[in-house]
Amino acid sequence: AASAVPSAGQEGSPKIFISVDMEGIGGIGTGAMTSSSGKDYATGRRLLTDEVNTVVDAIFAHSPGAEILVNDSHGDHQNALHTQLDPRVTYIQGSIKPLGMVQGLDASFDGVVFIGYHAMAGDPDGFLAHTGSGSVKGLWLNDVEVGEGGMNAVFAGSHGVPVSLAAGDSAATAELGDLLDTETVTTKTAETPASARLIHPDRVHALLADGTGRALDRLAAGGFTPLDLGEPVRIRMRFASTTHVDILMSIPGMSKVDGFTVAYTAENADQAYRLIRLMYRFVQV
Repeated sequence: AASAVPSAGQEGSPKIFISVDMEGIGGIGTGAMTSSSGKDYATGRRLLTDEVNTVVDAIFAHSPGAEILVNDSHGDHQNALHTQLDPRVTYIQGSIKPLGMVQGLDASFDGVVFIGYHAMAGDPDGFLAHTGSGSVKGLWLNDVEVGEGGMNAVFAGSHGVPVSLAAGDSAATAELGDLLDTETVTTKTAETPASARLIHPDRVHALLADGTGRALDRLAAGGFTPLDLGEPVRIRMRFASTTHVDILMSIPGMSKVDGFTVAYTAENADQAYRLIRLMYRFVQV
């Protein structure tokens, strides 16, 4: 079970980490819009950039002295139109980084914001639901099943940092709202795993601005509890193929649960995250 360590918040100007994925961005209703080779990917990039800027505008409106780091977290991690981002933010681009979606996040931050997030692998209704890559069919940390949002929240929580806002499709916000003590913003409805019911971006932006304001008010009041699973962190990861499992058995300390599942006990969330990312991102079958 997760241990509850109340967030202290910060008096004055907060330091905020934003991780932006793409599948949960409002206005994106097909998988093609999330792929650099797909139809309307350019529109998807603009929609993503606009959502980041909406949240950033709301943060600075609430706290003019805020410090914001944006980490591109989808695909090749080169999706935001960074020359069109608010010039007051700093931005991490590129996917060759050991901490992936949480690269740059540490205990110096006051809160985390997820933008454009999707549900975990196996969700029957989640739009483009997956965990890391299509090769992963399930991930558990200390017997808590998590997707990308949960995995990232556990890393943040191990540093005492709460997820103050999670935005994405209806399945994603339902999943993260149940798992985390966080504010949520639903940007669209997951119609099927491959289609979404959309609302106009102007309406999405209004929802995001309102949700960001709520989140910052709670953060200033110390109103969030980080998701900290404690130490050590036992990983169970289920894959689509037995070949993936057999290759991963080359890692010292790895054990085979069954033909599709491996387990490993990491010393802490940092070590667990680096290994998980290695297993789904850099070990290709």
